[in-house]
Amino acid sequence: MSGQNDGQGRQFSDAELQDLVASSDAGARAPSSRAVAVLIAVTALTWSLFQLWIAQPQLWFGQYLPVLNSSQTRPIHLSFAVFLAFLAYPAFRNSPRDRVPLADWALALIATGCALYVFLFSERLAMTARSGLPTQTQIIIGTVGLITLLEASRRALGPALTIVGALFIAYAWFGQGWLIPELIEHEGLSYAALINAQWLDTAGVFGIPLGVSTAFVFLFVLFGSLLDKAGAGNYFIQLAFSGLGHLRGGPAKAAVVGSAMTGLISGSSIANVVTTGTFTIPLMKRVGFTSEQAGSVEVASSVNGQIMPPVMGAAAFLMVEFIGISYVEVIKHAFIPAVISYIALVYIVHLEALKKDMPALGKPKSLLGMLVKFAIGFAVFGAGFTALIYAVGALRAVAPALTTPITMGALALVYVLLVWISARQPELALDDPDAEEIRLPEVKDVYATGLHYVLPILVLVWFLMVEQQSPAKSAFYATSLMLFIIVTQKPLKALFRRGESQGAAWKSGIIDLADGLIAGARNMIGIGVATAAAGIIVATVTKTPIGTELAGLVEQLSGGVLILMLVLVGLFSLILGMGLPTTANYIVVSSLMASVVVSLGAQEGLIVPLIAAHLFVFYFGIMADVTPPVGLASFAAAAVSGGDPIKTGFTAFFYSLRTVALPFLFVYNPVLILYGVDLGTWAGIAQAVMVFVIATFAMLLFAAATQGYFLAPSRFYESAALLLVAFTLFVPNIWLNMVQSPYREIPPSAFEQSVADAPLGSRLRLQVSGPDFTTGAPSETTLVMNIEEEGTAAERIGASGLMVIEEADGLRMEEPMFGTPAQEKLGMFDFYADTPVTVTAIQAPRDRLPAEIFYIPALLLLGLVIMLQRRRQTKPAF
Repeated sequence: MSGQNDGQGRQFSDAELQDLVASSDAGARAPSSRAVAVLIAVTALTWSLFQLWIAQPQLWFGQYLPVLNSSQTRPIHLSFAVFLAFLAYPAFRNSPRDRVPLADWALALIATGCALYVFLFSERLAMTARSGLPTQTQIIIGTVGLITLLEASRRALGPALTIVGALFIAYAWFGQGWLIPELIEHEGLSYAALINAQWLDTAGVFGIPLGVSTAFVFLFVLFGSLLDKAGAGNYFIQLAFSGLGHLRGGPAKAAVVGSAMTGLISGSSIANVVTTGTFTIPLMKRVGFTSEQAGSVEVASSVNGQIMPPVMGAAAFLMVEFIGISYVEVIKHAFIPAVISYIALVYIVHLEALKKDMPALGKPKSLLGMLVKFAIGFAVFGAGFTALIYAVGALRAVAPALTTPITMGALALVYVLLVWISARQPELALDDPDAEEIRLPEVKDVYATGLHYVLPILVLVWFLMVEQQSPAKSAFYATSLMLFIIVTQKPLKALFRRGESQGAAWKSGIIDLADGLIAGARNMIGIGVATAAAGIIVATVTKTPIGTELAGLVEQLSGGVLILMLVLVGLFSLILGMGLPTTANYIVVSSLMASVVVSLGAQEGLIVPLIAAHLFVFYFGIMADVTPPVGLASFAAAAVSGGDPIKTGFTAFFYSLRTVALPFLFVYNPVLILYGVDLGTWAGIAQAVMVFVIATFAMLLFAAATQGYFLAPSRFYESAALLLVAFTLFVPNIWLNMVQSPYREIPPSAFEQSVADAPLGSRLRLQVSGPDFTTGAPSETTLVMNIEEEGTAAERIGASGLMVIEEADGLRMEEPMFGTPAQEKLGMFDFYADTPVTVTAIQAPRDRLPAEIFYIPALLLLGLVIMLQRRRQTKPAF
């Protein structure tokens, strides 16, 4: 792997690449002192065991030991993170890596003490600081804690989050100044109030983000670490290569699919790039990709792993807390965009292979044939999983007391059977990508070697989707099974193969277990520190006007044009996300920008679901991993390929245009994220399948348009036509809105009658106007009133929380009932000013043509493009 390449950049050795991953994800320091190395390893191991202990859902130890609540576990979680951060991450590039300097020991102990203070003196804090009366000692401890946390963040994550956190602290403290725009000025917090809000209270550093890291994220990262240590990462990559390596541009297609599967268990795009890229990038270069193209394909697919359920770089769990919906709902909304994005990337790679007439490695196979086989396999798996759901349901109905032991026994038998099947195959080993002759594995030789790795993933999905358990409980059960597998798989294989030493196999299994637990904790250092530091931003947003006034700033800059507003929000999210890991990235951009998308959309009459707004800013935030000048994943890929990192970043961004386009599409057409689709009914499932098929087809056309190749090299007008067809398939409602208004106007005087006549389950849109609470300036928004109950008009209005008074000149609104959604939506208005808040217009949905009617002209246009390109086509399209 070492040596120069293309004269553009140095290609790193395997050791250097592993050091790159370590320095970004687990800490680059490797002390030569055995005692220090053991201390770091034991601390990491203890952290993992602590997290498993507090996650244990049955609480069997409750009668013997105290059960810790979330306000107690969060400081302990942060204590482990900052202690390991100072020991594992050197202060600077030239700092010693073979020993821990005395200053780092001091910082580690001081930071840990400041975090543990919040745990040890929680009762005293409740009586003093959290009641608004912090002591001088507490202020000093909070100050030192914040400084050491920002330093730990700088070491583990780079300077970006530290700078952002410091700026938000300065803004919260000063409030005014020549650098602070007038729109977001405030009086400034006192120093005691600032430290109280950030460190001593439960809403800052020790708030929701750190709570999510403690309760959910650690278990999923640990689960992924154990899976990888057991051999699942290698299995997924080999499986992808055996299935796709024989196609045109096969290594690139396998890189995409391998990264997608690795993304299921990985929370790091950089680790994903290096893990799969060391094998895929050299092979891509061998079949004709340039260094930059090979690196950018790996970057695009690895970063996409962050939008892939179930982990989504830990953002899925944060969305649960921030939005207030179930984890299953988050997965439901995120699934289709993530999958079609990956399918489109495979197609982009295929088009590149066609454009360059790349050869296949080995005997060529058909992409279409592979897709058909995949669809059949997916259908068979779905049918089997459905049958299992019904079988367990029937067993629970007949013998509820025996259901758990029978299912556990059946799971154990299946596990032993799958290990027996695996033992009959030779162990998988990654081929040398630099070998003169590449022999790609066959699917039949690969799939049987790691089927038992699928079991813990199935257990995770079962408890999340079928049992509807919490993410923490589901991850605990899946991780528990993974702990059992990693210890027992080698002894079982030794037993079935005969002649292999049982003692050596058990020893190896236990070593793998310890290594997996240690690696999981070390991978969590950055995330633990990031979520704590991101709590600084969350606290500042809640204590200052920046969160509510940012919408006004964006509106001023965009001139009130909605699409420009969305572009600006996307750019802000991209800039805020630069240099931040996925978790911190999402916390920062969602805290500042998600509500902006919703409020600006409402002002323009577009009702944007909150989940769509969060996914919008999340997608743009993770693009910062791709985009120069920061683009950490692009730099990692360039280190593997030897290409130019800036060129790699721009090429990867071009390949990722589909990921840039998707957020705009599901803001304008939320059905793309299955918003409003009931998957509990057959009709809802059919609708979801239809949405998936149409969206996939549209995304492939979008990819063909942006790549300038469909059946043949595309001319400009053909690419434009393909973009128009894709746009129409994605958001046909926009064309329909131009032809027929989606709503009919109802005069305000007929409000009560329209509420009484509205059918159950329908919605009315109220355009509300009044003085802004902060500035007093006239402001407008659109409020959706859901008709969710039978009853009279007065009862339905009361159920919505609205207080409406009919007057001669229209409808006047009083402040909505406290705690209702209406009160939250209309919090921007001053209901006690001289100018009243009024309902200026009422709209009800009208009967109109189905939006799908616009598919007809779109498909006719597509047919015309196909006819034109068929004349120039020289090679098969698939």
